[in-house]
Amino acid sequence: MNQKLKLSDIRQGDSLPSVVKHITQREINQYAEASGDFNPIHVDEAFAAQTPLGGTIAHGMLILAYMSEMMTEAFGNNWLEGGKLSVRFKAPARPQDTITTSGKIDSIENKEGVTYVNCSLESCNQKGETVISGGAVVKLSQHCGGKKT
Repeated sequence: MNQKLKLSDIRQGDSLPSVVKHITQREINQYAEASGDFNPIHVDEAFAAQTPLGGTIAHGMLILAYMSEMMTEAFGNNWLEGGKLSVRFKAPARPQDTITTSGKIDSIENKEGVTYVNCSLESCNQKGETVISGGAVVKLSQHCGGKKT
């Protein structure tokens, strides 16, 4: 059920709804088609096997899309209309990895009558290795627009 969250429902320390994705080479290839990024480290398995990475890796922006999906689930149009990400890429995501993207609300600030939510975010693989970590800031209206969890 898609309910609009009220500003009063959001609390510091709350967890954001996790997004779990299983990465396949087919999905990486489709992302290459959509983005136009055909770097062989992503799409050429024979080439990538000869590199220090030992195989193909997912595009970093594909994993960032999972973060954005999580933020949209939590904050709806508030995220889509002006959310900001600041991240660091820590490790490659590979075909057959299961990536879990999670986050929590670190703080809620009111500046000049505008509410901002600061979140910490992390994407990890099935081994618990951090692939991407960082933060996000969302400017809120009275309703957040995501699903209530």
